[in-house]
Amino acid sequence: MKILVCISNVPDTTAKINFTPDNKEFVAAGVTFILNPYDEIALSRAVDLTAGGGQVTVINIGDAATEPTIRKALAIGATDAVRVNAQPRDSFFVASQIAAYVKNNPFDIILCGRESADHNGSAVPTMVAELLGIPCVLFAKSLNVEGSTAVLDCEIEGGKEVVEVPLPFVAGASEGMAEWKIPNMRGIMSARTKPLSVIEPVEVPQLTRHQSYDKPAARSAVKMISADDAEKLFQIIREEKKVI
Repeated sequence: MKILVCISNVPDTTAKINFTPDNKEFVAAGVTFILNPYDEIALSRAVDLTAGGGQVTVINIGDAATEPTIRKALAIGATDAVRVNAQPRDSFFVASQIAAYVKNNPFDIILCGRESADHNGSAVPTMVAELLGIPCVLFAKSLNVEGSTAVLDCEIEGGKEVVEVPLPFVAGASEGMAEWKIPNMRGIMSARTKPLSVIEPVEVPQLTRHQSYDKPAARSAVKMISADDAEKLFQIIREEKKVI
C-alpha cells in the first residue's frame, strides 16, 4: 500500500503573531514553526496502516525553511519525503501542486489533516480530490482498509457517519483517527538519511490575493458590577450590543 500524507509547516499555536505595519505581510521572525497537528494525526495513521509493509510519502509545499518539519515527519515513520520548492500562496496553489505530483506518482490513499492550524480552511483535501477526480472524505475520525475498500467514521453534527469508499481517495483526518507518535532516537537518526526530494512547482494561475490581515480586537478591561445591581449589567450589555 502506498500512502501520501500532505503536511503543513504552521506557526506554533502558542506563538505571538504579528504583521508588518501596513498589515500586508505576516512577520515570521521569532516564530516557532511546527508540523500541523491534524497532519500529524494523518501521518500517524498512515504509519500504522503500513506497519506490515508499504510506503508512506510526505509532501510539503514550502521553501528550505520547512525541512526541519519534514525531517520530523520522517522521524515519526514516513518512508520518504517530497518538498515542492514554492511558497504556499493559497489553497488552490497547494492542492494543484499535490495533484500534479500524484498524477505522475499514483497512491492508494492521500491523507491530509482536516485543516491547517493557521488558516483553518479545510479546502485542500477537497480540491486535491476534485483535481484528481477521486472521492474525498472530510472530518474522518477512524480509517480502516479492507482490500480495495476503506471504511471511515466521520464527524457530523449530532453524531457520526460511517462511509465506505473505494481506493484511491482523499481523507481529512480529525482527532481520534490515531494517537500522535513521539519520534524515538532511532527514528530521529534514520530521518537524517531518508530520501527528501525537492521538485519545482507547476504553473498555476493566481486566483486569490491577500489584501490585508487583521488581528482580533483586544479584550476590554473588566467592569466590576455589584451583585445587587443586575439592571446596570443588562444596560451595559445592551449598550455594547452584546445582545439585542
